[in-house]
Amino acid sequence: MQAIILAGGFGTRLRSVLADVPKPMAPLHGKPFLAYLLYYLKGQGVTDVALSVHYLREQIEAYFGNSYKEISIQYAVEERPLGTGGAIIKSLPLTDPSRPVFVLNGDTFLQMDYRAMLVMHHQHGGLLSMALRSVDDCSRYGVVMTENNVITAFKEQGGSYPGLINAGVYLLNANLFRGRSFPEQFSFERDFLFPEVASIKPQAFVVEDYFIDIGVPEDYERAMNDFLIS
Repeated sequence: MQAIILAGGFGTRLRSVLADVPKPMAPLHGKPFLAYLLYYLKGQGVTDVALSVHYLREQIEAYFGNSYKEISIQYAVEERPLGTGGAIIKSLPLTDPSRPVFVLNGDTFLQMDYRAMLVMHHQHGGLLSMALRSVDDCSRYGVVMTENNVITAFKEQGGSYPGLINAGVYLLNANLFRGRSFPEQFSFERDFLFPEVASIKPQAFVVEDYFIDIGVPEDYERAMNDFLIS
């Protein structure tokens, strides 16, 4: 299996507790957060990763080099921020277009069965599958609406009620963007996924397991307690 990891963000919300470090390199007990993520992906069967990097990318490249835990690593360098959509398109030439590719964020961790998501994706033959997480309180997140395991709509502002949220793991075919033109910089979610959801018909892969986004100080602190094993 192969994956693109978006690791180019500035980490603005973390700067009060973590200065001059890209978010994926946030230290947890002597290792960067991204190291835990890559180790988990290896256990799930991922063998090839394209890292999309920008902010302080030298730190990421120096630590991981061209391989980590037997995972082959290539780098898609953003000379300027490209947004999630631009970063994905820039990274795709580093992947095998004959196989679906996972896309995930370098500052989030989702415990799930990647192999099972790949099987579902093949069974339904769609262009895009998305991991969704069930939460008790959607107020911090946008809400994802589904019908018969197909994603039908997104509500950007959630309410204080249970529902499904975008867990930030996608599985897509390289031809997802075929026939469409985009600016160099764009948001995969806001500029593509939200307006095109009816035509794409993304498949929903719902998980209930551990999920964390270290993008805010309180969740980074929680990760310090959660990631106690090496």
